Order: sequence, then structure tokens, then C-alpha cells
Amino acid sequence: MPQSSRLLPVLTPGSPRRRTLLKAGGTLLLSVMSPLPASAAQILAVRVWPAPDYTRVTLENDSNLKTEHFLVPDPPRLVVDIEGLGLSSTLKSLVAKVEANDPYIKQVRVGQNRPNVVRLVFDLKEEVKPQVFTLEPVAGYQHRLIFDLYPTKPVDPIAAMIEKGEWTVDGTPAAPTASAAVSANPSSPLPASPPAQTEAAPDAIAKLEAEMSALGGTPPPQAVQPTPAPARSHPKAAQLPQKVVRMVTIALDPGHGGEDPGAIGATGAYEKDIVLSVAKRLKAKLEQLPNTRVMLTRDGDYFVPLGQRVQKARKVQADLFVSIHADAFVSPTARGSSVFVLSEKGASSSAARWLANDQNKADLIGGTNIATQDKQLASVLFDLSTTAQINDSLKLGKAVLREIGSINRLHKNAVEQAGFAVLKAPDIPSILVETAFISNREEEAKLRDEGYQNQLAEAITNGIKRYFADNPPMAKSRIT
Repeated sequence: MPQSSRLLPVLTPGSPRRRTLLKAGGTLLLSVMSPLPASAAQILAVRVWPAPDYTRVTLENDSNLKTEHFLVPDPPRLVVDIEGLGLSSTLKSLVAKVEANDPYIKQVRVGQNRPNVVRLVFDLKEEVKPQVFTLEPVAGYQHRLIFDLYPTKPVDPIAAMIEKGEWTVDGTPAAPTASAAVSANPSSPLPASPPAQTEAAPDAIAKLEAEMSALGGTPPPQAVQPTPAPARSHPKAAQLPQKVVRMVTIALDPGHGGEDPGAIGATGAYEKDIVLSVAKRLKAKLEQLPNTRVMLTRDGDYFVPLGQRVQKARKVQADLFVSIHADAFVSPTARGSSVFVLSEKGASSSAARWLANDQNKADLIGGTNIATQDKQLASVLFDLSTTAQINDSLKLGKAVLREIGSINRLHKNAVEQAGFAVLKAPDIPSILVETAFISNREEEAKLRDEGYQNQLAEAITNGIKRYFADNPPMAKSRIT
């Protein structure tokens, strides 16, 4: 039978079958005239960033994806449904991205849940509080779908550092440990609350006084505080004050990390990798000083928002905050090291303003959940940035710049100022060290060199020692 006779049967006018066929034909016509459904979104890349504080999973794609998620207990799982997506080899590769030592994810399963919907199931090591959000295209990234998995019960970072020998409760310096040395393994998480004020051993006091005297400065004052009353059987002892030298806490902030690579050198070096390596070397050298302990705002390749870097330093009552970066500029001929401090009255130069604006974009590139940002806190930190803090920062900056100038050409011979967001702790002298221009091929090669990294760490250490020699840390109230 001809095809036309099959498709167009003879029907009498008004018959039910004829009305049904006409209705179907009308629907077909409308579907032809209507816009065709959009093609499925394409996953361009998948990345997993495990960190002590949280694990981040990133799906980079060519459009803004719509998702739904829910938690399933016993065993704990996070289930995510992504609409407008088909299964692909790139998405399937997410399974292999989860490492065995990930603190929060045991494994992930990927499958086509129903037509046009992909389901991800994260099998978890413990219960989490997920944050799921999207990021608009920025820098070299297209659209990103972000899953940040935070523990419902945050770890006790001070206990973790005590366990590894990086934080002490008896007021004496921590014994050197493997994690204090520069290595590929991340060190323990950061302290979340101030440590207790305790007394130092007499030999530690002598070492610190000798250290300061050797630098040509005055020894730190004997921070005398009344000690708790002894037992009643020794009443005279209560009248004798005792020397107390408190621990000095230094916060080191390796810039960028994770989704934010920072500047990229002419031969492909990532700023985030260079500055983390320098920070670990600097940490090891500073921890060799008496009564000194050091925390890193990040100790691995993951992103920490600018505001959280400041908060971490304040939680441990840091005495100094040193942010470490590697310059980049539009011209590859720019070179030299620099030190910056905060300014409330505008940048000291157009280059300083450009750099501050560039560094302050880190949250956009690294990716923060705007819905959870504490805007009020950010405002308070800015309002409380005082002249005293800036003056102390300038003193620290000059001491460090002087030492760095002995190993590398200086971009400018004076400390510069600009509105860097990461320097806005109101009560901590804070500096930002631009170690060299990674955008300069010659200086990029120096930054890659372990010998130069050690020289940088040594120079910054000497600058910090010089600062404390001229500005001894004052005693802090005992914390209970």
C-alpha cells in the first residue's frame, strides 16, 4: 500500500476518529513551529579540593545549571540532582578525583537518574553541612557549580596541632616536627581559638633576651604578672612576682590557592604554588626562634576567602600577619620585591592601587558563597582599622623590606600602601610581601629556585626579628 494511503485514511466528516487525528495534527504543527529544546549543558572540567576546614567540588560548565540536593543519614550521603545534563566522560571522571585521604568524602557515584537529569551521590565519612551555589564566568573560568562540604561539628584545630607538636600549652616552643619542615604533605588545621597564657621556662627567657640583644635592640620587658596564689602553706611565696615571657604567634598567609591560581608565570609557574612553598620554609625558620609559634592560613592547595584569612589570625590572637604573594604586571619587564601595608587614605601609587584591586579579586576567582558572607563583619574590620595598626605595620614593613633588599632588587625603596582587603585586621600589624614579579621571566626562574626561596624565608625572618628587637611584644592578659 502507498505510504500516503496509510497516513491519510479516508474518514467520514464528524467521525470521532477524524477529530482525534486533526487534534494530533495540530499538536504536531505547534511542536514544529515552537522553539526546539536547548541542548544539554556540557561539563568542561571537574575538580576536587580537600582541605581541613571543608572539601570543595567544582563542576565547570558552559551554562548555569539548576540543581536540587538533600541529605540522607545512616550512612551519611549527599544526593544532588542536576537538570539539563547528560552523562559524559568528563562527569564520570569525578569518581576518580576523590582521594582516599579526603577528610569528608568517601566516594562519589554518578549516574543518569532520569532523562535529562544526572544524579551525584556523595558517600560521606561524617555528617556535613553542604553549601551549593553557582559562580558566574570570571578570569579564565566559565560557569561553575560549587559544592562546599563543611563538617557539622568542626574539628578542634588546637588539639590537632598539640597532637602534632605544633602548638603547646606549657608556654615553651614546640619541638621540631616533620610537619614543621617543608614538605609536600599539608600540616595540621589552624587553631580556632586563642591559646592559654602560660609561663615560659627560664632557659627560654634567656634565649629570647640573648636573641634580642644580638640584634642590637633592647631585650623585651619582663612581662610580670601576678601568678595565681600558691597553697596556704607558703604565704610568703604569694608576694614574689615571677618572670613571664609569653609565646609570640605569627600568622603566615600564602595567597590564592585552590580555584584561584593567582598569577601565572611566563613558563607556567603558579603563584599559589610558589608562595605556599615560601610560606612553609618561612614557618620552619620562624619556629626555630624561642617562644615563637606559627600558623598558616592555608597549608595546602585550597582556597580560603580573604575575610576568613583575617579571622583565622584574630582567633589565635596573632601578633603579626604576613601575606605572601608574587607580583604580576601587564608589562613583563617589571621586576623587584615590594612590601605593602594598609592605607585608609588612598594608595601610595597608581601601581599599588592596581595591585590591591587585582589581589582583592581573589574572592571572585577563588569563589565564595555570597549568601553566607558576613558583610557586617567586613564593614567592622574596615572601620576599626586604626592609625596605630598602620603605624606598627609600617615599622614591620620597613624592617622586612630592608632585609629583602639584601637579596633582590627592590621595586621601590619604600613601603607602599593601598587598600588590601587581607590587611584589615584592626589589631594586628599586617604586611603583604610581593616576593618578586612572576610575570618577569628572569624573576620567575628565581622564584622556582629552592635556594632563592630559602633566601626569601631567611630575609623575612630577619626582618621580623629586627621588628621585635625594636618593638618588644607586650604582655597579654592571661586567658582562661
